[in-house]
Amino acid sequence: MKNFSSLKNHRFLIFCLLVSQSCTQAKRTESTAAPVSDFYQVSDFAAVEKFDTHIHLNTDAPAFIHQSAEDNFRFLDIVDDRPFGLPMEDQEMIAQKQVETFPGRVAYATTFSVKHWNSDRWEQETIDHLKNAFAHGAVAVKVWKNVGMSLRDRDGKFVMIDHPRFDSLLNYLAKNKITLIGHLGEPKDCWLPLDKMTMKGNRAYYAEHPDYHMYLHPEFPSYDDQIAARDHMLEKHRDLFFIGAHLGSLEWSLDELAKRLDRFPNMAVDLARMSNLQHHAMTDWQKTHDFFVKYQDRLLYATDRAVNPDKDSVEMKTLVHEARLRDWEFFTTENKMTSNGFDGEFKGLKLPRTVVDKLYFKNAAKWLPGTSLK
Repeated sequence: MKNFSSLKNHRFLIFCLLVSQSCTQAKRTESTAAPVSDFYQVSDFAAVEKFDTHIHLNTDAPAFIHQSAEDNFRFLDIVDDRPFGLPMEDQEMIAQKQVETFPGRVAYATTFSVKHWNSDRWEQETIDHLKNAFAHGAVAVKVWKNVGMSLRDRDGKFVMIDHPRFDSLLNYLAKNKITLIGHLGEPKDCWLPLDKMTMKGNRAYYAEHPDYHMYLHPEFPSYDDQIAARDHMLEKHRDLFFIGAHLGSLEWSLDELAKRLDRFPNMAVDLARMSNLQHHAMTDWQKTHDFFVKYQDRLLYATDRAVNPDKDSVEMKTLVHEARLRDWEFFTTENKMTSNGFDGEFKGLKLPRTVVDKLYFKNAAKWLPGTSLK
């Protein structure tokens, strides 16, 4: 019996020794494994899943979509009720075709016409149109700057977004948890003479579209009128999920934008004013960096890129890829950079990867729930 007991003890000691060695080896392996960095690098670009929340497809050619797949991008194609370029109906046909052809890669936001605003049937016909668009894959609704800048009522007065006739439409969207994307108003440069504007791109745009250059039209609603009407609309519709396109037309001041994000918890903004953000980084890097960290749940990557049929596909794909890489570099590194939008040098923000993941993907899943992103 003694020998048997001694044998059992001996085996038990060997077992304990093996377990101890195994645990020690596991700890050694764990301690020597390369830690995951808190920050991305430029080389991580292709590996990270991304979503652009502001694209305009004006062609059914697939080159842009193929480049997006190569860059690991999904995107939201936005239909506009604009007086130039493709008619709204043609934009919608392209969007629905591409959503069907590239499910999971392309999502789309519909819009509504205000051509028959003064008709008694406008409200019901508009809601019927939106219901049909949702049945064909739309996940959000866009309202364009013609509301507030060109639309007038029977008496010739400008119609702003807080007009009571919009209430039934906005209530419908809020009830069904459908996000409204609003390009309301314009950048503040719009109310300045061309030679006083901050951004070169704005000078080019308003030189080409003088009808929307409000410096030339003092009889139109002011910049403050546009922002006040948008804010009043959000006050009336607290349950409405709202994405302010182009930094909510508050691109000139991070302080003013922060006030709105604090005031309206259901408001987010897209970042399709990249030159303005880079200009902020040039004038006050720390403030810009801290703004992104503080409001990381309310900011969505966007470019407002128009994809037109007259572009050479090879050239277009190269330009798109390089522009996306520059944006990625701005958000993920502290490299010194320059912009075509203004003169001067700025430094990248080098945001934590947790923030970058939200800007590029996770926030789109939250604010555009119909996209079924995970």
